[in-house]
Amino acid sequence: MKDLAPLLWIVAIGAIFWLLIIRPAQRRQKEVARVQASIAPGEPVVLTSGIFGTVSETDDTTLLIEIAPGVNVKVARGAVASVVRRDEPDESPADDSTDTETDTQTDTQTDTQTDADGGER
Repeated sequence: MKDLAPLLWIVAIGAIFWLLIIRPAQRRQKEVARVQASIAPGEPVVLTSGIFGTVSETDDTTLLIEIAPGVNVKVARGAVASVVRRDEPDESPADDSTDTETDTQTDTQTDTQTDADGGER
């Protein structure tokens, strides 16, 4: 039994490694491959380089992406990081709330400033 203890530790560490690292990575790869295989013309996409565009044409291994009116780029399917869904929330309200919070903080700081005499303004 003493001889099996080190072997059991190695097997346990290997199983934990597989569960925490290898299995989730395989799931992510399958999901990315599924998304890249299901791309159709007219879908807005984001490339791995961060470029946004709309799929104009598809081929087995390549896509024609329109990144600006009249500007098309031919890319490999693997270059697509994600498909932009129409139901995703717009990020601009989140940016506006940050500005509002900063303005509120500035107003609060202005209200509590004191004069040179030591009195509050």
